[in-house]
Amino acid sequence: MFSGLKNHPFAVKAFFESSIVLTFAVAKEQLMQLIPACLALDTFNDKYGFIAVAMVQTKKLRPEGFPAFMGNDFFLIGYRVFVRYTDNAGKNLRGLYILKSETNKRKMEIFGNLFTHYSYTTTDIKQVQSGNIKLFESSGSDFKVSLDVDGDVSLPAGSPFTDWKEARRFAGPLPFTFRFNAETKEVLIVEGVRQNWTPKPIKVIDHNFSFFDSLNIENAVLANAFIINNVPYSWKKGKLEIWKQ
Repeated sequence: MFSGLKNHPFAVKAFFESSIVLTFAVAKEQLMQLIPACLALDTFNDKYGFIAVAMVQTKKLRPEGFPAFMGNDFFLIGYRVFVRYTDNAGKNLRGLYILKSETNKRKMEIFGNLFTHYSYTTTDIKQVQSGNIKLFESSGSDFKVSLDVDGDVSLPAGSPFTDWKEARRFAGPLPFTFRFNAETKEVLIVEGVRQNWTPKPIKVIDHNFSFFDSLNIENAVLANAFIINNVPYSWKKGKLEIWKQ
């Protein structure tokens, strides 16, 4: 009766005050085990798959149709794999498969897990900015990222991309997120809609995400990092379809 509530039963609106995305290239064989059978990895040169870590400051998040003053402000962190899905109409959809989601507020964990399958947990999130240098860290989740948000930027050392134009294809967000119910063979498709999306490359000074260790991911290489500010964003009501193998 209540399981359907988790399938994004209504559209949602929000405002992204800032969104910082770090994308890591991983040998595709390591990521195959993390995604369901209905999805395919979105690869580069048929060699690399990608995991994105998104850190988003949301404002006025609320069900569509509700006034902005009823919305809530949250900090969100998501770990997502870049994937593709061919729907029943034969369209090749490019999107993300959610591995884990974290937030700084218990309220978001409760309602996020009531209406989505994003597996929210609440954690401590510290943000400090000094000049161009911005720091994010969490002792509970054991991650730390320091960034230069205004400096001259080269592609990270070891990135598989040859230039920022190539890297931009794997910057996120992608139009869709997917979830698969193996018992019912149902695929949940959620479409995101954004405005004024102009990512700016940023320099990553240092980073550590212990969540990667729990996935047994080895030799993940930072492939790109982007920041975007002041973006209206919304998610459409979820759509279900039966996977046709």
